[in-house]
Amino acid sequence: MKRQLWFWVLVAIAAGIAFGLVAPGPATDAKWLADAFLQLIKTVTAPVIFVTVVIGIASLGDMARAGGLALRALGYFLVATVCALALGLVAGNLIQPGSGFSGAASASGTESAKEKIAEAAGSGTGFTGFITDDLLPTSFVQPFVENEILRVLIIAILVAAGVSVLARRQREQVLAVFDVVSKILFAIIRMIMWAAPLGAFGGMAYTVAQFGGGALSNLALLMATFWGTCAIFVFGVLGLVARWSGFSIFKFVRLLKDELLIIVGTSSSETVLPRLLSKLQKAGASKQTVGVVLPTGYSFNLDGTCIYLTLGALFITQAAGQSMSIGEQIALCALMVLTSKGAAGITGAGLVTLTASLQAFGGTFFSPESIAVGIALVVGIDRIMSEGRALTNCIGNGVATMVIAKWQGERDEARFQAVLDDPSLADPDVLDDDDLEPDAPAADGGRFERPESATVPALA
Repeated sequence: MKRQLWFWVLVAIAAGIAFGLVAPGPATDAKWLADAFLQLIKTVTAPVIFVTVVIGIASLGDMARAGGLALRALGYFLVATVCALALGLVAGNLIQPGSGFSGAASASGTESAKEKIAEAAGSGTGFTGFITDDLLPTSFVQPFVENEILRVLIIAILVAAGVSVLARRQREQVLAVFDVVSKILFAIIRMIMWAAPLGAFGGMAYTVAQFGGGALSNLALLMATFWGTCAIFVFGVLGLVARWSGFSIFKFVRLLKDELLIIVGTSSSETVLPRLLSKLQKAGASKQTVGVVLPTGYSFNLDGTCIYLTLGALFITQAAGQSMSIGEQIALCALMVLTSKGAAGITGAGLVTLTASLQAFGGTFFSPESIAVGIALVVGIDRIMSEGRALTNCIGNGVATMVIAKWQGERDEARFQAVLDDPSLADPDVLDDDDLEPDAPAADGGRFERPESATVPALA
């Protein structure tokens, strides 16, 4: 157990909580550890997504097949988004966390809210704004420099389409180069991930020191409503989807325990994307399905963020002493179906998206003054809620990948069930046989071979 990454992440989280309670001053300064770890992960995230998507699509050798996979994934994401938004609306109307709110935003909260509003105002709104400001890249290099996942995804799709039209021999030569680059990137990630306990320690110490129990008392109902709604979505909605696809959501969450603990410490689902790409492939999903569905889901399937958006909007409306009709709430949801896309799993992205959504909706409910006050109220607990968003997003995208793999006929069922029973079989930190030289002995712990046909791995 002491050799497992999740054990040390758990120890670091406990130590961070204790440090934040005992020495809140120095603990606040420990945030740089979490920031440094996140910065290291972000360094390789864009290249990993680019290489993985290119390999996943181009190795299909058939753009019609790749297009069918993408359409199925986007259809699934749309349904999941609508369910998450609707669930958030139901929870907000039933519990009404903002009703009778008598607190006031702090000066620091108001200042932070102004920054979020200015940041949201810097991007376009509506469909055309989404296309020009969030979707299409302005250069080939800029998305990698700015770590803009959605734009990197667009470039990767274009490159994969270009590779797909090459002659078979040329395509195989190009993919061989990408495959080597992929192995190098994942080797780097395995080294970086051993710094995860330091990132978790710094993140938890800062969170406890900065947002202790007293500071969260007035907004406790909102947080409890949000976390409870996320739990209902994961174990209720996704649980039914998982059962329909032939697996247990509880076993699947156990499979992702390492990644979920890292998210708890860093408050970002982006930190575990490279590990998820490797783990889900080792769990039995084909390289093509994982390479297309998972990175796309990080921009188009943000279930936790959707729940946060509707709950946050209703909370701000209720806290201002106003109300919205069912028709107006549905209209707001329809807008958020669009604005939620492209909100990458990075700490604070949900708050910016909420601000942009309220500004785009406008009207008497969300005047500039009410938006500023509402965001100022929410900004203090955003980090706590950000963890719930990131956890839900991670589980949702993992379930989506395995469900669509089954839908495509590209999930090794025997392998998947074996991994659910023994998660160590899909440990991303264990080298596969094909990560070694052809004439080298297999590494200790290597548990299966991956056929050269790029089908899903089989049990050894």
